[in-house]
Amino acid sequence: MQKKEPFIVNRLKSVGFAFKGMLILIRTESSIKTQVLIAIAVTIAGFYFEISSTEWMVQIAMIGLVMSIEGVNTAVEYIADFIHPDHHPKIGLIKDISAGAVFIAAVVAVIVGCIIYFPKLF
Repeated sequence: MQKKEPFIVNRLKSVGFAFKGMLILIRTESSIKTQVLIAIAVTIAGFYFEISSTEWMVQIAMIGLVMSIEGVNTAVEYIADFIHPDHHPKIGLIKDISAGAVFIAAVVAVIVGCIIYFPKLF
């Protein structure tokens, strides 16, 4: 029987794997690179316009939501390609639905951004 690792060691390893996954995502996926640039831009805008604490929380939540769902979408695409490398209508449907989830999150984030920044701009 294999000896079980202490809880803290196990959690630290898990965080390490998650951090590695995040770096792979940022390095390899152009959509995430674009989202990182947008996140930097709205963060700079947040400091420039001195948005409120509540606005910061919502903005950060939207950034996290979009980037997280993009990561899940990427994982779904990799799994789908692994399972069925050739074009298949059902795999295409799965990928479209996954991309649709990212689209919904991105549209909501843009709406939230408009709610935060339009009053400051106009």
